Amino acid sequence: MTISIVIPAYNEERYLGACLESVLAEIAHAGVEAEVIVVNNASTDKTKEVAQRYVGVRVVDESRKGLVWARKAGWDATQSDFVANIDADARMPKGWLTEVVHVFERDARLVALSGPYVYYDLSWSQNLWVKLFYLPGYLFDMVAQPLTSRATMLQGGNFILKRAAWDKAGGFDTSIAFFGEDADIARRISAQGRVRWTWSLPMLTSGRRLQKEGIIKTGYRYAINLFWIHLTGTPHTKTYIDHR
Repeated sequence: MTISIVIPAYNEERYLGACLESVLAEIAHAGVEAEVIVVNNASTDKTKEVAQRYVGVRVVDESRKGLVWARKAGWDATQSDFVANIDADARMPKGWLTEVVHVFERDARLVALSGPYVYYDLSWSQNLWVKLFYLPGYLFDMVAQPLTSRATMLQGGNFILKRAAWDKAGGFDTSIAFFGEDADIARRISAQGRVRWTWSLPMLTSGRRLQKEGIIKTGYRYAINLFWIHLTGTPHTKTYIDHR
């Protein structure tokens, strides 16, 4: 089982070092065969230079700015059996890769695996609000996936895809700007097999978007796009703000 870890990065010099250190430490701890790819997505700061400091990290340049363009560039740069997608402000917890390998090895039908965010720079009460926002989507997915054979729940920045399945599903939809890209992936790849979202696969990340836009407002945007993608196949929210 070979794994590539793709990290899109636009002007992430402040966060990227800690992210890469956590990923490289987890690869060493898990003892798996894994490569790390940082997609320098039209950065104007020292993102690329930071990534190049780390042995074992490969940098891919993507001049077309946008999260989905960056995910696609990372995907195209590797041929691994599985591709994990995390964010440049994430910090991979100990045991994350071990859990990924364990879950996929136990379920041959599994084509996508995901879990929640835990925000390392938000308070416990703010993280509790976030967890409450996950519940409706989680419950909706538990009902919708068996009834419609279409999954809804995937956390962008904390998911792993099986290459053969995602290639058959058509790959990343670059017409999506930001919101809804994860729900779109869940919806389309579920035609190839089982999609699982589990509380046992948390990813630590920054809550800067929630801090600047508000937890309730941001949670609403993610929720409405999850449901809208499931119902119509397209996102409800067409624009987004970069908080860099």
